[in-house]
Amino acid sequence: MQVTRIFETVIYAGDLAAAERFYHDVLGLAVYSRSETVVSFRLAGGVLLVFDPERAIQPNRGVPSHGAKGPGHLAFAAAPPSLEHWRAHLAAHDVVVEMEVNWEQGGTSLYFRDPAGNSIELAPPTLWGGGWEF
Repeated sequence: MQVTRIFETVIYAGDLAAAERFYHDVLGLAVYSRSETVVSFRLAGGVLLVFDPERAIQPNRGVPSHGAKGPGHLAFAAAPPSLEHWRAHLAAHDVVVEMEVNWEQGGTSLYFRDPAGNSIELAPPTLWGGGWEF
């Protein structure tokens, strides 16, 4: 047997309200659910969960405790023609592009930070073997 896709992706943010505003207002994700512990966003093919690390580490929550220290990394697929729009959109929301990387496989990634310091990437479909559809 083999798993076929990632269903949930988790990152951590101590201020869930700021994370919700960022992922909704800046990246355009619709909130699926929220609690004192987690805010979730549904995307095509999966769910992004942003957990409060202090709450997620607590035992006896009905699921195993989990957590991470320091900033994480998350990449969203972005079609190459959309990068100019993303640069302007991020600037309009006072989000600084930390780095741009031109990949040998083709395409460019934009890297920036969410309010919790997580590294967020808008990546081209040419990475990891290419051929990804939007």
